[in-house]
Amino acid sequence: MKKLLVSLCLLSLSWACTDDGERIEGGTMGGVRIACQPSDEAVETRTTVNCTMPSVEDFKLTIEGVSLHYTKEWDAIAQFHEDNYLYKGEYKAVVEAGDVTVEGYDDVAFRGEQPFTVVARQNTEVAVTAHIANAMIKVEYTDNFLNYFTGGHELALTTAAGRTFDVSRPTEKLLFIAPDSFKVTGTAVKQANASGKDPVTVTLPEMSRTGLKPQTIYTVSFDVSTAGRATLEIRLDDSLVESVEIDEELNENS
Repeated sequence: MKKLLVSLCLLSLSWACTDDGERIEGGTMGGVRIACQPSDEAVETRTTVNCTMPSVEDFKLTIEGVSLHYTKEWDAIAQFHEDNYLYKGEYKAVVEAGDVTVEGYDDVAFRGEQPFTVVARQNTEVAVTAHIANAMIKVEYTDNFLNYFTGGHELALTTAAGRTFDVSRPTEKLLFIAPDSFKVTGTAVKQANASGKDPVTVTLPEMSRTGLKPQTIYTVSFDVSTAGRATLEIRLDDSLVESVEIDEELNENS
């Protein structure tokens, strides 16, 4: 009789270990633990992006069923851990911090996803790396460009959402935008060499790019080649995308 009582007490204690013990013992559910790690690395260049990193508390969590019909969101990962049992099956965890549609020099967003499998009566650890969700833009001007257009220049970058940013001044900051498309337009002023002549304002060719990818830096460079006739050269990530003779084509369009 004493042995029987001891066995019953142990059984009672094992069921009291967790509020959801019955669901695990029932054979249809398993426990899940989500760990989130933000990354400030850009793809391709593998450089570290200078940006404000979110804390784990800043991430919201979405779990989507893959092999079963299930979708649920939590404002914080800690909220999920208060009741972290799921039915056995295939799932995908998505973590997000910030809003990729809010564009600007300090408005960086992060996103990561990781598939995982819930096994009945087992605990599953899910590690999710959250990468930068924005495309990142940098506009540069060579000394040749600045020395040729000594009267100054005014350039604007417009995103697919219609937001416009002044990119006329050099800055080390990256512009974080939604990974869609952008275009750069503007004018530059060429000071006349001959005395008594007015400066010449030229309209620069529009430079556009579509199909932007998240976690990727795009560098737009404006240069002037003075070998032979003066030529405006626009590069995107070291690839020449526009080459126009300044004294002829640009002046005609001014």
